[in-house]
Amino acid sequence: MSANDNSAPVSGIADNGRRKVSAHSGILLGGLGVLAFSFSLPANKLAVAGIDSYSITAWRAALAGLLALGYLLMVRPTIPSRRNLGALLCSGFGVVIGFPLFSSLALETIDASAGAVVLGLLPALTATFASLLAGERLPWIFWLATGAGALVLVAYLLSTSPSGFSGFTLEWGHLWMVLATVSAGFGYAVGGAQAKQIGGAQSVSWALVLLLPVSIPVSVVLATTGTYEITGTVVAGMVYVTVISQFLGFFAWYGGLARGGIAKVGQIQQIQPLMTIVWSALLLGERPDPWIYAVGVTLGLLVWVAQRARFRTAHSDPPGMTPDLDTLPQLEAAAALRH
Repeated sequence: MSANDNSAPVSGIADNGRRKVSAHSGILLGGLGVLAFSFSLPANKLAVAGIDSYSITAWRAALAGLLALGYLLMVRPTIPSRRNLGALLCSGFGVVIGFPLFSSLALETIDASAGAVVLGLLPALTATFASLLAGERLPWIFWLATGAGALVLVAYLLSTSPSGFSGFTLEWGHLWMVLATVSAGFGYAVGGAQAKQIGGAQSVSWALVLLLPVSIPVSVVLATTGTYEITGTVVAGMVYVTVISQFLGFFAWYGGLARGGIAKVGQIQQIQPLMTIVWSALLLGERPDPWIYAVGVTLGLLVWVAQRARFRTAHSDPPGMTPDLDTLPQLEAAAALRH
């Protein structure tokens, strides 16, 4: 028996061990990111009580962008390629502009707990965008579960009769929240793919810095022309959505997506809506009707089914074709950006 015959099994065992460590760290980081983001809607609800949605979006982008600039100056990373910068800018449009703006507009008219229910489709949307960018063909179970989740959500939002599921009318806030969820799903997919190449912290930091030429001037104009009701709770909400939701939370979230995989770690976000509903009740005194919990749990189960179906397809490598861990992030990132 040759030395090579002995080394192959040992190398395989080592690679499997490294993959498990990477997956576990990815799940841990993803969990921390979900915990951080679960407070975002309640904090944003506090902020919109005294600051308009456009100012919230511009200020959190500018202030978080300055924090990101400081971070990049401190670590002095290699400047990403032009193609990567374009992808990072697209990610920024989703998570720095789209989600903050649309969710803030939504929370002007609906409760944070109602917004959390709509956000329940985010894991499935993130996986869908990742699939579209990678050109993968997902199994019919994924699309069936995702479509069922969308129908459940639409039925809930369109329920206007007091004898219906919830007894409230469809408002613009619900539609804004749908757009916020789509924006976040797109931004997560693109930003997560970039995080596999340059790291989670750099991914969100470059996205924020690239938008500074727009966010800073807009922030200054809005600050000098707007009228605000600044209170302690408004400031607290603004600080949270800026420092945690827009900046530090992404360090953990993108790091988790990069290490554990966008689809697999994205599954953790199924628990975020229910966590947000609990925080909304504790922090804001919201009292959502029982149907919100029922719809939230149903969406979570359907998203779980969709994600599990995708895992079986995405991770079923042919014999002898499992990539090495050192090259896996680059291969996944290249696939995620292929058109």
